[in-house]
Amino acid sequence: QVQLVESGGGLVQAGGSLRLSCADSRTTFSFSVMGWYRQAPGKQREMVALITTPRTTSYADFVKGRFTISRTYAENTVYLQMDSLAPEDTAVYYCYAARSGSGYWGQGTQVTVSS
Repeated sequence: QVQLVESGGGLVQAGGSLRLSCADSRTTFSFSVMGWYRQAPGKQREMVALITTPRTTSYADFVKGRFTISRTYAENTVYLQMDSLAPEDTAVYYCYAARSGSGYWGQGTQVTVSS
């Protein structure tokens, strides 16, 4: 059974960088889609970035040019490099992965950007 494990969140000052990682700790089968969503307090969960097989990427407009999504060769790990972070990027970031018609979520990792 899939278990997505995220790491890399934390507290950073505005203008700083963080790198999030997410891996499936239980299976080795590739996902067709991996990506990141985020949810800020009082707001709905929103897509941040997605990467498919082959490595086609899509980004929300609010992160274009600042965030970069990538996958490992084995394609069971996804990364989100976040640069030029701003206070409005503060949220819980969730890893998402899908294959064979099923979607899976990680437990979330907190990212806090101070001004």
